[in-house]
Amino acid sequence: MMLKGKVAIVYGGGGRVGGAVARAFAAEGATVFLAGRTLAKLQEVADQIAGAGGTAEIAQVDALDGQAVDRHVDDVVAKAGRIDISFNAISVRGDLQGTALREMKVDDFTTPILTAATTHFLTATAAARRMVESGAGVVLTLSSSASGLSGRDRVYNKTGGFGVACAAIEEITRTLAGELGPFGVRVVCLRSDAIPETWSPEHQSGPTKDYMDQGTALGHLPTLQQVANAAVFAASDRAGAMTGAIVNLTCGSIMN
Repeated sequence: MMLKGKVAIVYGGGGRVGGAVARAFAAEGATVFLAGRTLAKLQEVADQIAGAGGTAEIAQVDALDGQAVDRHVDDVVAKAGRIDISFNAISVRGDLQGTALREMKVDDFTTPILTAATTHFLTATAAARRMVESGAGVVLTLSSSASGLSGRDRVYNKTGGFGVACAAIEEITRTLAGELGPFGVRVVCLRSDAIPETWSPEHQSGPTKDYMDQGTALGHLPTLQQVANAAVFAASDRAGAMTGAIVNLTCGSIMN
């Protein structure tokens, strides 16, 4: 098992990406602490983990509230002794895409940016303070292909503040990696393209899906399991030389 004995916090653990990664962490031997705002969704993931023989606990945490994040981190350390992995899978309001900037309300533009920057800053730094004390740990962040679209896709898509939010997450990743590296703590960002399994059923096929599939080198968009597998590797000791990296999980829609 790649994460045997590790202690992981997954923010947004009741969501599709957070839940998939949490299940993968647990399957690889980690004890998982699921944090989010909706207890019912967190409990569903925790029950799935327990049903597969893993270990998970849940807590209602608003990741926009620094005091709440700190209290939860303290609780995890009190129960488990340390934090090895922190992963932020909180939604940064991709649903606010689709409107041209010239027609967008300022709040709709800034909400994804403020959500991304605030939650990633609070969750990453709270974990980092504990990881520095123990001299080890991995902070994982989550971005998307919206941070580096081709010209073709920038014409087709109207990402609003979502692309700016993803770019901010990637820069936070690099900055933290530089600061935390001397203390033995790694910081890695997972950059995925759109994941059709997270879409509503009526959008999982049709012209938009076809367009996006055709824009990848592999001819298809990534799956939840592929993203979860990459998160397991990045969090594991096998990726011990990796920090400050933006892991490309776009199936080749972006190449750099």
